[in-house]
Amino acid sequence: MQIFFPKEEAHEIRATILPEVAKKFIDLGIEVSVESGLGDNVFVSDELYKQSGASICSSSEEGFQGADVVCKINKPTSDEIKLLKKDTIYISFLDPFNEKQIVSELASANVSSISMELVPRITRAQKMDALSSQANLAGYAAVIEASRTLTKSFPMMMTAAGTISPARVFVVGVGVAGLQAIATAKRLGARVEAFDTRPVVEEQVKSLGGKFVKIDIGETEETDQGYAKELTPEQIKMQQEGMKKICSQSDVIITTAQVFGRPAPRIITEDMVSAMQPGSVIVDMAVSTGGNVEGSKNDEYVFKDGVTIIGMSNLPGEVAKDASQVFGSNLFNMIEEFWDKENKVINFDLEDEILKGCVITHQGSIVNESVK
Repeated sequence: MQIFFPKEEAHEIRATILPEVAKKFIDLGIEVSVESGLGDNVFVSDELYKQSGASICSSSEEGFQGADVVCKINKPTSDEIKLLKKDTIYISFLDPFNEKQIVSELASANVSSISMELVPRITRAQKMDALSSQANLAGYAAVIEASRTLTKSFPMMMTAAGTISPARVFVVGVGVAGLQAIATAKRLGARVEAFDTRPVVEEQVKSLGGKFVKIDIGETEETDQGYAKELTPEQIKMQQEGMKKICSQSDVIITTAQVFGRPAPRIITEDMVSAMQPGSVIVDMAVSTGGNVEGSKNDEYVFKDGVTIIGMSNLPGEVAKDASQVFGSNLFNMIEEFWDKENKVINFDLEDEILKGCVITHQGSIVNESVK
């Protein structure tokens, strides 16, 4: 069996795999090929991939022709799908709820596709959870970007000229990204507050040294995967009212609120932005799914009433080498879990809880119930 790792599109800094993980695949008995230049953005040469045992393809077309499995970080283009052989296994983030056309094309091409963001949140699948591993790094990168943009320091400082007060950071949404944002801001010395619609995360916030903000918005729920369920318009209004004062006092706001498979909720209004002090910074981590902040734009810095609104869709790419390392490890763990060592094939058992959750297309059909 041969697995191919093509280069990503020009805007993507991360590489799908690094040489040390490529070697793990080879040790399983899998032939590994990578497109020339795959690791250029993270300063990993073709020669290092060769030393791991991988072969180098001069073009993606060459790699697709011989591949039984193709792995990328981002969804395939229509042109790439046309290059895939029948019964190829394609693994990447697919965004299947919003990319219906791509899903349909994969099914029509008789490609078995796995969407990494749909790996179920169960103990057995934690080692494959690429969504969480990338979100962890994104939470870190969001705070670092905010600290770079903010015109004051994060920690309290005692100087001969007087005391500099710590920056006030408010994190909205306490999932994987939010927790890492809290931890990073605290390590930098900021005063951190956080809010989530799920009261159960209060202890996690406190364990990291943050203060949990309580806002009564009525009954809230979470999915069986641990994600917050979508709020009603009335609940969002109550949340906004409860957050107004905290936002006006914050130097930095990090928003991470997303509803799985749906557009991100609009949480921070223009009025809330205008109430912030000039020089304040907002990082909208949900900008690629519609944004939590009114006025945020994908991959742009927006300046509104003296406030900088940062909308970076690829925050993990700011720490691209680490993001590449963990994504490749997630892929390896996925394939190793279902690898038949004797026959040297992937055991594609759709009754398995993990594959049932993340396989989107198989044998010419869309098989995932949540995507149909």
